[in-house]
Amino acid sequence: MANLTQLKMLEGLDGFLLVDKPAGIAFTSVVKAVKRKFNLVKVGHGGSLDAMASGLLVILVNDANKFVGDVMGADRAYEGVMRLGVKTNTHDIHGEVLSSAPVGDMQSGLGEKIVSAMNEFRGDIFQTESRWCSVRREGSASYEIADTGEHKPFLSHVYRFTAGEVADSRLPFCITGTKGLLVRALVNDFGDAIGCGAALESLRRVKVGRFSVENAVPFDKLLAIEIKDFASCVMPLGVALQ
Repeated sequence: MANLTQLKMLEGLDGFLLVDKPAGIAFTSVVKAVKRKFNLVKVGHGGSLDAMASGLLVILVNDANKFVGDVMGADRAYEGVMRLGVKTNTHDIHGEVLSSAPVGDMQSGLGEKIVSAMNEFRGDIFQTESRWCSVRREGSASYEIADTGEHKPFLSHVYRFTAGEVADSRLPFCITGTKGLLVRALVNDFGDAIGCGAALESLRRVKVGRFSVENAVPFDKLLAIEIKDFASCVMPLGVALQ
């Protein structure tokens, strides 16, 4: 239990807390747990992260919330794996399978299709979010499919989109883009472009603006930290914004 001195210290603590969120937990659950664990009053975040995704979640502590627009508007970088040969209603592997198709191999022209399609998905692209979304409720052991209604197309920008080697119908990739880039939707559209379909299997956010997951505290370790040591995990405003 925190003593009065520790609580007073936390009241004057301003900065950015970089958390490495595990896959399978809602980002809102992480924010709530941090707020509750460390008795914080004013806590925000610098951008949502799907439950199925892991990686960097920027939590804003006290006066850092004044810079929420800067963090929210920053570019993002991801590493992920897409499963080729399958198309789902949620654009990820937790959704309902709509169709499947043979993937082929690098010798049959798959490699050329991948390179050609990746060129099409760099620069400005229009995206439309699927009305179906995979969600994981707090305390639930499995993903549910939620109907979020129809969405209008919007413009995103992809700075970098590269891929590794296909193995067992799985294609690892790296992508950097603007705020709001829907990686799930991009994977789905990319699968259509190469002709066999694709669904997002895993995703990890590695950067948000100037912040990197390399400097983040794993969520489980954060929960094990004592309140008196919490300040050392928070990046001061002066350091983060220099």
